[in-house]
Amino acid sequence: MRAVTSVVWFRRDLRTGDHPALLAAAERGSRALGLFVLDERLGAPSGNARLAFMYRCLRDLDEQLDGRLLVVRGDPVDVVPRVVAAVGADSVHVSADFGPYGRERDAAVAKALDVDFVRTGSPYAVAPGRVLKSDGEPYRVFTPFSRAWREHGWRKPADTSASTVDWIDPSEKDGGPRRVRIPDDPAVSAELPAAGERAAHDAWAEFDAEHYKRDRDRPDVDGTSRMSAYLRWGCVHPRTLLADLGHSEGAQTYRNELAWRDFYADVLWHRPETARENYNPKFNAMSHDTGATDHFDAWCRGETGYPIVDAGMRQLLAEGWMHNRVRMIVASFLVKDLHLPWWWGARHFMRHLVDGDLASNQHGWQWTAGSGTDAAPYFRVFNPTTQGEKFDPSGDYVRRYVPELRGVAGKKAHQPPDVPGYPAPIVDHKHEREVALERYGKIK
Repeated sequence: MRAVTSVVWFRRDLRTGDHPALLAAAERGSRALGLFVLDERLGAPSGNARLAFMYRCLRDLDEQLDGRLLVVRGDPVDVVPRVVAAVGADSVHVSADFGPYGRERDAAVAKALDVDFVRTGSPYAVAPGRVLKSDGEPYRVFTPFSRAWREHGWRKPADTSASTVDWIDPSEKDGGPRRVRIPDDPAVSAELPAAGERAAHDAWAEFDAEHYKRDRDRPDVDGTSRMSAYLRWGCVHPRTLLADLGHSEGAQTYRNELAWRDFYADVLWHRPETARENYNPKFNAMSHDTGATDHFDAWCRGETGYPIVDAGMRQLLAEGWMHNRVRMIVASFLVKDLHLPWWWGARHFMRHLVDGDLASNQHGWQWTAGSGTDAAPYFRVFNPTTQGEKFDPSGDYVRRYVPELRGVAGKKAHQPPDVPGYPAPIVDHKHEREVALERYGKIK
């Protein structure tokens, strides 16, 4: 009797632990081929740091599979059916993808296959579309969503590992798309975190929930979990983290951040057009200074003359990551001081952030712009100087990433004197705040 063979197609789930799709494949039969597709539509918009981190995660996964991960290049609609035919598989198993492109791609692949396309699990604690109001409508505000999210709950971590199935050596396949080696890292100057599932668990083991609650808004202190890149690439499932959290105030604070991640995924699921368009169409009337490309370029380089903004933008280039509090500050500066479109900034972030998640990134930017699910921030214009003094009171964060200011002591780093090599402010915040409020007032 012929052994039943499945294909496990990895995407945003580069791990073997807590992986429900592996259980689904094992229920079909013990043999499975691990597959990853280098899809140009996903790779093209990514910067070198994102690609390098993904390749390192793939190498870690391949090592866990004893070198048996099949990596191919091409359009999934073409190559996945060819892989299935080459190994005689009777099913393809994936973690469901809820992003706009992922949904479109998976529907096309399922249509092209003549075997079962089985979606099991997702990258979220609670899959988008599951948490609804009593009238069946989606939530538009985070707080009631988070209450319903906690009441809905989530499954326990799936008991899986690399040994859950018997991985087929790709050399056994007869024909099909050519196997390619995992690409070498592109040239990257950013200092990236260790990649892969084991690194994710090592990072989580160091997490202190009470430290997080106390210091998470301080970019000068290592107070965040640094799990965002691992969650983005599925090196760890959020359900694994939730199962490990206790019931302290710090644990609840972190749990709430995972709820935000699921909330924005849910918003994008119901309104996929908001990846590119304003959630609130009233903001389509907002005027932007799109001719000020020199201001945008200065923002991208971290040369605005506002130290906390420049430190954040340089941290992004140096590490492929930026502290979340600073993300809000630099976003406010772009949208409300420079009067540039939020999607310009969102695109720049997605190119450079190793943890760039479409739902969280786009809707985080819309939160700042006021065009998203929470209308209140339209009148909230962060003063970059006072924000720096409040959250980086000693100036250590600024001095770490803006070497021109390393000779400026203490909080004076946020209002430095003339320093050779450091630019003067490119705009006057007080004036630009009034301009922003006037423009927002016209569409309120």
